[in-house]
This record gives sequence, C-alpha cells and structure tokens, in this order.
Amino acid sequence: MKENKEWIPKILALLCRWCAYAGADLAGTSRIPYPPSPRIIRFPCSARMDPYFVIKGFREGFDGVLVAGCHPGDCHYSVGNYYARRRFMLLKELLLFAGIEPERIQMRWISAAEGKKFAQVVNEMTEDIRRVGPLKLKEEALEIILKKEEVWQPLPGSE
Repeated sequence: MKENKEWIPKILALLCRWCAYAGADLAGTSRIPYPPSPRIIRFPCSARMDPYFVIKGFREGFDGVLVAGCHPGDCHYSVGNYYARRRFMLLKELLLFAGIEPERIQMRWISAAEGKKFAQVVNEMTEDIRRVGPLKLKEEALEIILKKEEVWQPLPGSE
C-alpha cells in the first residue's frame, strides 16, 4: 500500500490555449502547488481534441487524460467547446466498453483566471487515478474502437 502512495500517475492534459492553458500558466506563475502528473499539450480549442489523441495517450502509457477548455458560452471559437463536449461523451462511453475506468478520462471547464481551479482539478484527478491504480490496458478492446468507422466521422455541424 505504501508503494501506491508514492506512485504518481502520468496524466495527458489536452488544454485549450485561450482558457485552460492560461489557467495552468497562472497556477504555475502563482506558485500554486499541484502534483507533477500532467503532461500538457496546448490546442487552439478543446474542439480540436480528436478521440485518436486520447486513445494514443492511453496506448503510450498515460494513466489518465484530462481535456479542458473554456466554460460553455465563453469559447473563443463560438461553439467549439460544445462540439468537444459531445465528442468527449461519446468517447467516454467507448472507453468504458474497452474497460477503461471513468476516473481516467475527465473533461473540465477552466478559465484563464482560474489557476487555483486548475491545480484543484489536477490534484483531484491524480487522487482519483491513484485510487484505481496504474492502467492495465486491454489492447484488443482499443483496436476494436480504432476500427469502428463511426468514431472517426465528424459530428453533424462540425464540418
């Protein structure tokens, strides 16, 4: 049990550049403490989050994936976060089918002024993943998902 407390999960953080990334930057410049678990990738918008990136993150050894963007109604690209939310909900269901616990993939809304919230989200997600332990990937289930054509079709209205 002691060994599990020292283990720090690796979290892939896919952040919108306008809000969530700026919130992460604020957390850092304000020296708000949070675990070194997230590996941040900045996207122009959370709508740019492709299900393949999430699946690839799990295949590359990440224990969890955080997708974060602007609050609904505050997207710099008008409705991008609404598309991201729809895509995320579908992806989460597919990952549950693949045997990936729901704690491992989370979506949050974080504004540029919410550095403290970013740190809180990272702390909570790290603890959630620590509770379920390291990812034991079922590669064959992910392969089934990767072969399903409907996963890779654009959502209506997002063309």
